[in-house]
Amino acid sequence: MPFTYYILRRSAAIAFALWVLPSMLRAQDPKIALFSDTSLTTFHLQLTTITQWHGPCPAKYSGQNSLDSNAESATSVTSTLFAGIRLWQGAGLYFNPELAGGMGLSGVTGIAGFPNGETPRIGSPDPVITIARAYFQQFIPLSNAGNEHIADGINQLAMDAPKDRLTITIGKFALPDCFDLNSYSHDPRTQFENWALMENGAWDYPANTRGYTIGAVVDAKVGDWSLRASTASEPTTANGPTLTYESGAHGETVELEHRHTFGDHPGVVRLLLFNNTADMGNYDEALSSPKYDTDITKTRQYGRNKYGIGLNIEQKLAQNIGAFARVGWSDGRNETWAFTEIDRTATLGVSFYGTLCHRQNDVAGIAGVINGLSDDHRRYLAAGGYGFIIGDGALTYAPELIAEAYYLIAITDAFALTVDDQFIANPAYNADRGPVNVFGVRAHVGL
Repeated sequence: MPFTYYILRRSAAIAFALWVLPSMLRAQDPKIALFSDTSLTTFHLQLTTITQWHGPCPAKYSGQNSLDSNAESATSVTSTLFAGIRLWQGAGLYFNPELAGGMGLSGVTGIAGFPNGETPRIGSPDPVITIARAYFQQFIPLSNAGNEHIADGINQLAMDAPKDRLTITIGKFALPDCFDLNSYSHDPRTQFENWALMENGAWDYPANTRGYTIGAVVDAKVGDWSLRASTASEPTTANGPTLTYESGAHGETVELEHRHTFGDHPGVVRLLLFNNTADMGNYDEALSSPKYDTDITKTRQYGRNKYGIGLNIEQKLAQNIGAFARVGWSDGRNETWAFTEIDRTATLGVSFYGTLCHRQNDVAGIAGVINGLSDDHRRYLAAGGYGFIIGDGALTYAPELIAEAYYLIAITDAFALTVDDQFIANPAYNADRGPVNVFGVRAHVGL
């Protein structure tokens, strides 16, 4: 069945399901608030470079996916144009060409909570231009609760939109654009850089090598609540560049969000559920027979699932202080398919604004991460198996522990420099390797 038909059929089903809840919550007055579009186009640009370095790393042994035990450095660069145009009332078309190049430490292997959040965008050391996003978005009013102004921003046309609305997004995008958002820990270009801090590490969200997918998202916002759901394509191979969508390969994500105030300070709680279906291998099966030679790729079979749950909390504590936390769990029976090899995770952090000499645009952050593996995943790695990002050829298991601290210096409104330090104990869950310190410098331009 054609790829586009699958996406449209499933997105229509999701839209219908999410329409039922908000329709029950509509006000008695049949009058619906209307849109007032205030801009025809939107254009923004970002450029980010990250250089990271680590010194010699203690290691009793190394495998094909180990962090280099010698000192090394690596630099990544990304540049993105965010363009959008209004089609009709409440509807927009967004298009993001992106240039990415460089590399991550050790070829982006050896640490499950990898320290550079920009490296998923990189497909080769030489800069290459690709289409990161190209999608259609439609807002639909749901009630007469009044309007709110949505300012012009990255992939956002300025408009006065109904507070209660349904948003339908169809095309190519990154699922973290819509799910698992967090005001203090989500953007590696301006906030924490570690993979396990920019997203819930246990959420193996559908994406190609560069972090993008093709799919549909339906988001119902009513009062202080939002309910969103998506269906999206999966890569044809683990962490592969090519996407597919068929009965045996697709991913669904659902998230319930509640916005609140604690005292006078806003906060958000998000509960995320996911289920991915793809041509996955199975950890236990890879160890069950010599014919598999501890190679999970030889056990791949369409229709296998990976499912999990995540909780995401953010809370403003004071005028210039915000805190966040995430916990995540996935079943960990079948191989990691798209994001990173984390089956359990817990993170906690705090961000401070205007911290140095009352510089109101400077930001400092400090956070801690604990990552873990399922029992099946542990046994596979201990037997000498490899995933697409970790595998030392053996394993003395211990949780991967990460602490990250950064300071962003706002040179101008459009240009910022960041110094970053990450301490990583038991990289790739191996007590026989590490610890390692990763130092970084980041330059970011946002227009």
